[in-house]
Amino acid sequence: MRSRKPVIGIPADRRLLGPHWFHCVGEKYIAAIAEGSGAVPVLIPALGEQHLEDWLDDFDGIMFTGSASNVEPHRYQGPPSDPGTWHDPERDATTLPMIPAAIAAGLPVLGICRGFQEMNVAFGGTLWQKLQEVPGYLDHREDKDDPLDVQYGPAHEVELVNGGQLRRLGGVERITVNSLHSQGVQRLGAGLALEALSTDGVVEGFAVEGAPAFALAVQWHPEWKAMENSFSRALFAAFGEAARARAARR
Repeated sequence: MRSRKPVIGIPADRRLLGPHWFHCVGEKYIAAIAEGSGAVPVLIPALGEQHLEDWLDDFDGIMFTGSASNVEPHRYQGPPSDPGTWHDPERDATTLPMIPAAIAAGLPVLGICRGFQEMNVAFGGTLWQKLQEVPGYLDHREDKDDPLDVQYGPAHEVELVNGGQLRRLGGVERITVNSLHSQGVQRLGAGLALEALSTDGVVEGFAVEGAPAFALAVQWHPEWKAMENSFSRALFAAFGEAARARAARR
C-alpha cells in the first residue's frame, strides 16, 4: 500500500478581491511545501480559533507564511500603525493562538517573514514597525519597481549562530539572503533562541527552545525558487522530514 505523504497546513490571508472576500496563499509557498518538503499543502482559512483543535488533529505540520499585511500592533502593545497600513485581523486571530498550540501538540512549525513575526509575537515578543527608521539598522525593504527576480535577489549576509539548528542545516557560518520587509523583531519572545543575525544586528532567525518537534522561523524568503537554493532545499527538506516523522507516529 502506498505510504501517505505528510499533510502541511498553510494559514491563509483574508483579502478583498473586488467586492468579495477570499482566503489566499501565495503559490510560491505552496510549491515549496509540495516540492521542497515532499508534502501535501492544504490551505487553512482565516476563521479564528473555532476549528483549532480539528486542524491540529488533521495536520502533520504548519507553515506560517509571509504577507503584505502587518501584525496589528495592539497584539504586542506597540504604537499605532501609520494610516493606510495593511492589517489582517482575521489572520492574526487565527495564527497567534495556533502557533503555541501547534508547538505544544508536537507539530513541526516553520515561520517565514510575517510568519516569523507572528511567532515572535505569539511568544510575547515585540516588533519594530519600520526598521529603516531605527538608528543603526539598514533599510531591509525591497524596491517594488524592480523585477521580482531582483526584489528576491541576494541582499545581505546573515550569520548563523554557532551550535544552532540553522548552522547545522546549512553547514556554513554565513549565507546570503533576500530582504523584503519593513517590520522586524524588537524584543525576542520568551523561550525563543537566536539562530541568525543580519550584518546590522537585526534578528533573522530563531528556534523555539524545548519544542518537541521542528520549530524554526526566518525573516527572509527561502520559499522563493526554493529548489534553486541549497540552503532553502535543506530547510524545506528538514521541515518535510519532521512532518513525515509526525505522520508516522500518527
